[in-house]
Amino acid sequence: MNRRQFFMGAAGAAVAAYGAEDAAKRGKRVIAECLEALGGTAYQSMQDRVESGRAYSFYNEKLTGLSKAKIYTRHLDKVNLGEIATRERQSFGKDEDSSVLFLGKEGWDLTFRGARPLPDAQMVRYRESYIHNFLIMLRHRYQEPGLIFESQGSDVLVNEPVEVVDITDSENRVTTVYFHYSSKFPIRQRFYRRDPLTKERHEEISEFSKFRDIGGGIKWPYAIRRERDKEKTFELYSEHVAANQNLTDSLFSLPPGVKILKQV
Repeated sequence: MNRRQFFMGAAGAAVAAYGAEDAAKRGKRVIAECLEALGGTAYQSMQDRVESGRAYSFYNEKLTGLSKAKIYTRHLDKVNLGEIATRERQSFGKDEDSSVLFLGKEGWDLTFRGARPLPDAQMVRYRESYIHNFLIMLRHRYQEPGLIFESQGSDVLVNEPVEVVDITDSENRVTTVYFHYSSKFPIRQRFYRRDPLTKERHEEISEFSKFRDIGGGIKWPYAIRRERDKEKTFELYSEHVAANQNLTDSLFSLPPGVKILKQV
């Protein structure tokens, strides 16, 4: 018996202990176990988060950018269904002298020269990533009407036993999430998107690892890796992450009097 057969057999025996679960019940159970592992009510009440570390960007598997990064995220609870419920500031460099702001419907590239609106295509990709981001989904969309959790059974991913769940929303957008069998943490997510110009279908994968307590029992990954069509595009390795830091409004707004530049 090889490693994969061993894990699959063990997973099958464990699932049998839950009785006759259909795909929907099993999917809901796996999601609920994950939420509890991430901190339960504390996770769903998280107001903000600061991630500090190093960010790497890639093109055609080659390193194109490396920088110290500090990512500020605020979670909003009073938004309409379908609206982006986070505000994000990605700051780069030792002195955080350049930043990218995602403020719901608009985004800005902020430097010493001024603030430039982000290209429309970048905002479309950001919104799609937000919609499919399971860690955000669990914080903001868990009780969303029309959300369906459907188990795809057990599998083995990089020699680790996992539970696989498809999450489908009311607009038939599907996110597939892989949960570590023993820790219950989400270690990979996958979704597909179409390029609005070329109509090409792209596979987007994010991997999460090194989950640690970031305050109040909330767990968050210190390592995040993204790839598109099997090619690595981004990595973030955090040195410190903290939740509920009472972030100020100024972090998520343009500086007073900033020069507005033309969109590229």
